[in-house]
Amino acid sequence: MAALHLDSMLNLFSIVIGLVALLLGIVPFLPFFAWGYWFVIPIAIVGAAIGALSSRSSGRNLNLILILIFGLRLMLGGGLI
Repeated sequence: MAALHLDSMLNLFSIVIGLVALLLGIVPFLPFFAWGYWFVIPIAIVGAAIGALSSRSSGRNLNLILILIFGLRLMLGGGLI
């Protein structure tokens, strides 16, 4: 019973981290601020790692989608080679 509770909490914590990364990723979406994704992507990576510890996949998937979108935006701006 305690393992199920911990599993749900890890997924919820991963979703919260993903939402924080999403909110922090709004500002670097503007032109000339794409370098801010260098700070936001590691937050989403931590969220994906925590989501991977859970048996549910919603938190992990949210963070993986954010990593993909932020990484593409960073590549379009020339910040990721």
